[in-house]
Amino acid sequence: MYVCLCNGVTDRHIREAVEKGCGSVGELTMRTGLGANCGSCLGMAAEMVEQMRAELPLPILAAAA
Repeated sequence: MYVCLCNGVTDRHIREAVEKGCGSVGELTMRTGLGANCGSCLGMAAEMVEQMRAELPLPILAAAA
């Protein structure tokens, strides 16, 4: 699903960025260009980042596995 039509950023791009450590919409904009034009996608992107970060396992648990 496209989240940022202006820059062609999809939910998949956002998930990959979050999995690589992106923790805010500002970082997401720097990495993908999301929201750099009209900005109408920023609210949805913020919700997605928050939700995806909540789903990721804690780093200490991943290291223990």
